[in-house]
Amino acid sequence: MAKNYYITTTAPYVNAAPHVGFAAEIIRADVLARHHRLTGEEVFFNTGTDEHGKKIYEKAREENKNPQEYVDEYAAKFDKLKDFLNLSYNSFWRTTNPAHIQAAQEMWRRVDKAGYIKKGIYKAKYCVGCELEKQDSELVGGKCPLHPKKEIELLEEENYFFLFSKLAKKLSDLYRKYPDFVVPKYRQKEIEKFVSTGLADFSISRLAEKMPWGIPVPDDSQQVMYVWFDALTYYISALGWSKDQTKFEEFWGTIDAPKAIQLAGKDNLRQQTAMWQAMLLAAGLPTSRQIFVGGFITSGGQKMSKSLGNVINPLTYAEKYGADALRYYLLAKISPFDDSDMTKEKFEQVYQADLANGLGNLVARVAAMADVADVRFQMIDISMSEEVARALEQYKFDEAMGIIWNQIKKADTLISERRVWELKGEEKKKILTELVLTIRQIGVDLQPFLPEAAEKILDQFGKERIEKMTPLFPRLMSNEL
Repeated sequence: MAKNYYITTTAPYVNAAPHVGFAAEIIRADVLARHHRLTGEEVFFNTGTDEHGKKIYEKAREENKNPQEYVDEYAAKFDKLKDFLNLSYNSFWRTTNPAHIQAAQEMWRRVDKAGYIKKGIYKAKYCVGCELEKQDSELVGGKCPLHPKKEIELLEEENYFFLFSKLAKKLSDLYRKYPDFVVPKYRQKEIEKFVSTGLADFSISRLAEKMPWGIPVPDDSQQVMYVWFDALTYYISALGWSKDQTKFEEFWGTIDAPKAIQLAGKDNLRQQTAMWQAMLLAAGLPTSRQIFVGGFITSGGQKMSKSLGNVINPLTYAEKYGADALRYYLLAKISPFDDSDMTKEKFEQVYQADLANGLGNLVARVAAMADVADVRFQMIDISMSEEVARALEQYKFDEAMGIIWNQIKKADTLISERRVWELKGEEKKKILTELVLTIRQIGVDLQPFLPEAAEKILDQFGKERIEKMTPLFPRLMSNEL
């Protein structure tokens, strides 16, 4: 029986078009999903959109649209990523889905029944951009450093609270039980320190008369759920929880054997690794098994913003250069764990050097020489290199790509040093056979990473008789650089 594997991205907020940071997250998730499918596992790959909350409500009002019309429009933009980035997800889950609404209300009931919800007066400094309350120590000049153009709101109203403070010990026990719960390890230490210093209960509802765009609190029509409480349930509502217990356990796991793998950015560390896990513990449900946390992508050393003109639109890049080209840059040149920089100039330099003049040139040269030599090649089964698989299992996407590109460099060196194009007879046949086997291995190793290029390589080099092929990555013209 095939093993089950559940991988999920965060649910991006639909108040803006998809950004390159989320493109990196969903591409990494896609690589993991494809890899596990290739090993014979049954994969449930989930992504989707977070569609409630004050930020959405205000944006919809700014554009004179009703909130549902607004989120429908933006959710469609995120679903376009599937074709543009060549993604293989089999679940695009929206938090306005009626099944999600039912699940979020069931989560509330279970947490409430367990004694982890109470009513109280909510007083807070609140950043609408983050949809989070802020402590004075988190503000810079009275502003949220992540959203310096937004005014911090002072809120005071009667809300429901999640008794986060009561779950500190259970969270600490969880981190001790799974020392690799958060990847990289320094992020786990960061959240362990946050939990150990004491947790504050937080508001999980808003007055409907002030902010009506949210899921109604069960048995209290005057309140709607705070967006984070609602949105975090998306990870399990996508699996049919609480209606389909079998599917939920098959992919999410059980209390004794959690399975779920989540990907998130470092700005989601607290929400994913502490708040969400506390909600699951409070409801008596299995926690996640592991959460991979990535860094930010800057452009020219600065945070991307429209005013600076340095915003990178992943759809534009994928459309112009191809999905595999963007996938390569985000996997090979962006650190999986730390902040990294990306500019159009850096991207095009990498495209030309690593893809057009690297992989593409190698494949085309060997195919052309094999065609001219009219060599017949034996077919053998090849599996992914152990080194590449090991790097991937550790979320070291850049290291995995480096291993593959090292094979490309070795093959290029062999061609140059032996002047293969000048050889004849058995000597040429022997070296071409070696080169073809190397390229077949490269094609197999690339399958999760650059699926389109890998398919073309394996199709062309998986034959007994190899013929010339069109370039995988056409060189950029000088006027494009």
